[in-house]
Amino acid sequence: MKEKIISEVYKVLEDRRDNPIESYTSQLMLDDDKLAEDKILEKIGEEATELIIASKNNENIVYEATDLIFHTLMLLVYKEIDLDQLLLEFQKRRK
Repeated sequence: MKEKIISEVYKVLEDRRDNPIESYTSQLMLDDDKLAEDKILEKIGEEATELIIASKNNENIVYEATDLIFHTLMLLVYKEIDLDQLLLEFQKRRK
């Protein structure tokens, strides 16, 4: 199933948080000169803006939406919010 990719990405993000390596995601989730949360939130803002522009120009919408979702998932991982909580909230809203 294609839906499993979200769960797989989430697990990779959790692993990068818990076992940092030389990677983009690990570096964003590490506190250094700037707090990790601030770095992630800046990326979410940047990606949201890029998605808005992509939509207005009717180009790269899927690419930019994927970036925004990825960084949103990263924030949830950083905040130690389980993916099931997100899925449950979607389920509640569907009713």
